[in-house]
Amino acid sequence: MTAQFVGAGLATVAMAGAGVGIGSIFAGLILGIARQPSWEKQLFGYAVLGFALTEAIALFALMMAFLILFGFN
Repeated sequence: MTAQFVGAGLATVAMAGAGVGIGSIFAGLILGIARQPSWEKQLFGYAVLGFALTEAIALFALMMAFLILFGFN
């Protein structure tokens, strides 16, 4: 039982990494728009794509944590 809690805790570390990744994506968006305002729409599209892919990793990590906690009884 304790190993399940440790495994679920380690699986949620990826969610912290996703938070850092999302922050760097939008920081890059702000810097890109500040340097080249005419590319705002294209840069925003890239930022939304990066956000979606990074958030998918966080949701996958959350799913793995829940599977570890409740799936293996």
